[in-house]
Amino acid sequence: MKELIPNFILDIFRKPDLSKLWSRLWSNQGGRFISLCDRIKFKNILSLKSLIVLGFLIAVIPLFLAVMYAAFGMRETSALGRTINSQVFEQTKAIRLVLQKTADIERKARLFVLLSDPAVRQPYEQQSYENTRTSFKQALSALLKLHVDNKIALLVNELSEKENLIYQQIIGSASENNLKLPVDEAFQGLRESSSSLSREFESYVDHEFNELRSQSESLEQGLLIKGAVLLAVSFIFIAILLAILSRSMRQLNTCIRRLGSGELEEPIDITGPSDLRYLGNRLEWLRTHLMELEVSKQQFMHNVAREIDLPLENIRESAELLANEAAGEPNSARQDIARLLCSNVDKLKTVSEELLRYSQINAKPETNRKETVNMKYLLESVIEDFQIRLQSKSISLKKLVRPVEISGIHDQLRSIIEQLMSNAVKYSPTGGEIRIMLRDSGTQLELEVEDEGPGIELNDRSHVFEPFFRGKAAQCEDNIEGPGLGLAIVREYVTNHQGKVDIIDSRQDQHGARIRVQIPLTGKA
Repeated sequence: MKELIPNFILDIFRKPDLSKLWSRLWSNQGGRFISLCDRIKFKNILSLKSLIVLGFLIAVIPLFLAVMYAAFGMRETSALGRTINSQVFEQTKAIRLVLQKTADIERKARLFVLLSDPAVRQPYEQQSYENTRTSFKQALSALLKLHVDNKIALLVNELSEKENLIYQQIIGSASENNLKLPVDEAFQGLRESSSSLSREFESYVDHEFNELRSQSESLEQGLLIKGAVLLAVSFIFIAILLAILSRSMRQLNTCIRRLGSGELEEPIDITGPSDLRYLGNRLEWLRTHLMELEVSKQQFMHNVAREIDLPLENIRESAELLANEAAGEPNSARQDIARLLCSNVDKLKTVSEELLRYSQINAKPETNRKETVNMKYLLESVIEDFQIRLQSKSISLKKLVRPVEISGIHDQLRSIIEQLMSNAVKYSPTGGEIRIMLRDSGTQLELEVEDEGPGIELNDRSHVFEPFFRGKAAQCEDNIEGPGLGLAIVREYVTNHQGKVDIIDSRQDQHGARIRVQIPLTGKA
């Protein structure tokens, strides 16, 4: 008993120092516990609902950032444009005023020179010239206060110097009463300086607006690049999320198809969001439950067949003894009854064997390995086996067979053809005709078998593939025997290959049953 008690529990009674015990327990199990909790929390967070919210955020946040960046960029560009427009407007006004004052000062200076005779010149004329010159200086000062470009400032200083040169020549000559008229080159230099200032300012304005356009284009290009990067990042994250979801959905699809086709051997393991993993766990429970039901069914059918076989053998032996005893009696009723009993026992024996065979369709999955099957060769082989039965009823065979290869289970594909041929021969009248078509219709195989028998009524077509079902036409024919499991077995085998089998209308001017089987060539739906 002592060996069954963990050591750390015994330590509680041995050692009073619980801190050491707690340290030991935490060092052994604490790390695992934290890791397990973190893993559980992460798996719970990584659910389908959280991935949808995360995908929405990933799609919206980059768009929101791009819009905000565009808004800030537009705001910055707009502010820069307003600043440049305001500066250019103020400088333009100042330049226009300077150019106007330059023209005024030139007119006043020329007028002052023309009135060179002191007897003609009035005192207020010099005062007017001085006032105009003062206004000119103020305009220059106002322009320089606007922090204009260096070239413009140099041209403004040059213009001021040219004006000073004219002023000195005029005032100096007037004070000496020997007026020396300034040469035309001085006025020409003033006009050239004024023109240079105007041209330079125009170049400056063009340069500023070109810079503004360049900055706008650069901002637009940067916005496009950053937007493209954000969209690329968003696309990558969304692609990752879609890859995770699509992988889980593909796994679910594959598992559901395996369950539908009766492939119950491989366990179901779904990776991805917790919601889809939960569905995978439920499918795994369903798989194990179906396996248990399949085992129970096989056991039940086996027991039933075993319990039926022994009484049938006893009945047959008794019927044979009865027939032997009445063999010497002419027109003996006992002999007819014995023969009838033997015939019915044989029918029950056939039903039991067919029932056991039907129940074991998916009993041995290890033998149901898919391989490449040449359907034309397989069909020819089955037809060769049916030659005796065809000849016994003088049935002619018309076939249109093309080479087709399919990935499937050889024995089941052969059984499909055998059951369809058996039904066609069974229900065909003597001297009738059976038509067979085998072809490749793109992505799937098509096999059609048509006879000239009584056919299948429309009301019976939805039930003809059910076990033990026999239509009205079959019930009317006393010589037609069988338990009614042939088409049920065909449907099960076709379903195992992810295909379908249908009863379709007969061709024009024809009657009888026409059955079409369609199976994907790769064995996948």
